[in-house]
Amino acid sequence: MTNATQNLKGVQETAVNLGDKAKDFAAQTADQAKNLGKSAVNMADTATSRVGSRVESMADKLRDSTPREGVVHDAASKVADTLERSGRYLQEEGLSGMANDLTGVIKRNPIPALLVGIGIGYLIAHALRR
Repeated sequence: MTNATQNLKGVQETAVNLGDKAKDFAAQTADQAKNLGKSAVNMADTATSRVGSRVESMADKLRDSTPREGVVHDAASKVADTLERSGRYLQEEGLSGMANDLTGVIKRNPIPALLVGIGIGYLIAHALRR
């Protein structure tokens, strides 16, 4: 074997080794990104659950601070029930469940969803102009 052939084989082996190292590095980076994404989702779900717990707590406080009968009681009771259901929903579904529900609503009602999106965009643009 000549020196040139040996050098060529050495270069080829080095190239293969570098390629393998690059693949390993890319796989590790992808795994780290995936883990980071999962951590972010878990943190968001935990925060959403905490908000849900606080909303339920607000419902209890509202019930405790209103009269036991009358029109004010009826109105406060309805608001407290809604707060309690909302808090429970936030705790049970989390952010990912909310996203799935929103996706379902948009798929079932595409035109109204588009109009709502346009309206929100208009309001944001109007607020940013000021």
